[in-house]
Amino acid sequence: MNLPGDSLPDGRDLTYNEMKKIITSVRLVILIAVIIPCTSGMADAQRLKAGPQDLSFFSSVDDTDQPYSVYIPEDFDESRDYPLVVFLHGAWSNHRLGIRRLFGVGNSQGYDFIKPGNVPFENDVEATRYFPQFRPVDYIAAAPLARGTAGYQGVPEQDVYDMIDDLKARFRIDEDRIYLTGLSMGGGGTLWLGLTRPDVWAAIAPVCPAPPEGTIDLAGNAANLPVHLFIGDKDFLYQTATEWKGKLGEAAQRLDYVEYPGVGHNSWEWAYKDGFIFDWFSQFKRDKFPEKVSFTTKWFKYNQAYWVTVDDLVPGATASIEAKFTGANSITVVSSGVNAFTLSLAGHPMFTSAKKVSVSINGKAFSIKSADAVSFMLSGNKWENRRFTPGLTSKQKGAEGPLYAAVTGSHIYVYGTADNPPADVLAARREQAMAAADWTGMGGRIMVFPRVVADRDVRQSDFVRSNLVLFGTRETNSVIEKFADRLPMHLDPKAENFGLVYIFPMNRHYILVNSGLPWWTPPKKTGAQRGYAFSGSKVEALRNLGDFLLFRESPENAVAAGTFDKDWKLPAEAAEALKGAGTVKLNQ
Repeated sequence: MNLPGDSLPDGRDLTYNEMKKIITSVRLVILIAVIIPCTSGMADAQRLKAGPQDLSFFSSVDDTDQPYSVYIPEDFDESRDYPLVVFLHGAWSNHRLGIRRLFGVGNSQGYDFIKPGNVPFENDVEATRYFPQFRPVDYIAAAPLARGTAGYQGVPEQDVYDMIDDLKARFRIDEDRIYLTGLSMGGGGTLWLGLTRPDVWAAIAPVCPAPPEGTIDLAGNAANLPVHLFIGDKDFLYQTATEWKGKLGEAAQRLDYVEYPGVGHNSWEWAYKDGFIFDWFSQFKRDKFPEKVSFTTKWFKYNQAYWVTVDDLVPGATASIEAKFTGANSITVVSSGVNAFTLSLAGHPMFTSAKKVSVSINGKAFSIKSADAVSFMLSGNKWENRRFTPGLTSKQKGAEGPLYAAVTGSHIYVYGTADNPPADVLAARREQAMAAADWTGMGGRIMVFPRVVADRDVRQSDFVRSNLVLFGTRETNSVIEKFADRLPMHLDPKAENFGLVYIFPMNRHYILVNSGLPWWTPPKKTGAQRGYAFSGSKVEALRNLGDFLLFRESPENAVAAGTFDKDWKLPAEAAEALKGAGTVKLNQ
């Protein structure tokens, strides 16, 4: 483009009118460039037909588009708020099969054109290729792929909430009528997501659930949740379901329990038949301000339920709090393992902002001037009416570990080149990082694609948006060396048959350092991997670990292991064990 003062191809200078025409043309081009995407988006919205179909959202975990299936009601009205049902599929399944299961449309008995009259059973592959006719419901319903067969913790869990955010951006979702259900692995995910964040859901319905370990400790969080539990009495998960029946029967706001005689691990065929679950969900609406909140957690990540927030706890220990309005502006709190909390009272029907608030905490009474939120913290053994502020270097939300936390969001695997290794050594280092990044497990149906790069190729943006999984030592990996003085420990590069792995917060993200042997090293005697390779053996092995581990030959032979304290310091016993090994230099 020619600008004022430039010359035309014939050597003439641009006149004012010629310049004006060019500027007008440029403005028109810019206007068209702005309008076309907008109208294209409107056209896309108009093209979304009623019934089941596939959409996707962009995942910041690995910069991929992640699919999900969605049902749009007939006579959809974009000016209305719609209730939302989220469905979590089981292992070896996917979003397309999931949405079919939700509507009670399983694998069909289809007509065999080769042998007329023969009615074969449709397999999952065949069923995935199309959507049959669904029973019309006045809901938006959605089922995420959630990385396939990876459970519903970490990355898949984030996928569920990212999908919900994407749906809220596309449609008007009634946030007081969001429901959660799923089968088998997805039934377990229903319990996990439902109980870690109970205030998101209006009701949950786990079907023959296979929940993650430790989920049952959170059963009390269903105090304000209606729950419908389904199981067949011949299901291999029957004992698990009956245990949950007992726990939820004591804790849940309401428990509906159905047991199907003679049915194995396919109770979803009855649970979702004829759209039953939509009719059941229609009874319930989320209560944002229940009279009583009962909440148990072990993590800063999950620290809020309704109008109660746990501001400080002992990392890894169980923290429980029960807060109850006993009258207008009068609250009783009973807590255990909670060091600080906040009660957000604005909007609660039993709170009046013009009056004082009476709060009793484990028998200690406070009378507080009117405030929309009141905070308390332990000072020594005494409760005080003041807000807790975490220290810059203390464990808190987004900086609490354990090792598995490094791979639950956006993360990059980095191998070292700082010592200019020969080609074969460099190849081995890269192969090790590639192995760690392989999430393949459970029949290969894991779809997480983190980057693997050399230390020299780590970009500035990587430091500010991703967790870094670093292989090597400060001598071999320039990124480890970059943060060497801030990291708590380093393995002697000459140490043989040792592996050191730990997590540490850095720049509002995590750094995971693995020096020496990798954390998934199998025992020499058996060659077996630890645990159940649900998300791939390398990733799954991290679930069993705390914040740090020094081992000899294999993780089963731990020299020192555990969690950092609330200030990210090594416990004294662990520090002594690390020093005694003679292979680790401590910076603390």
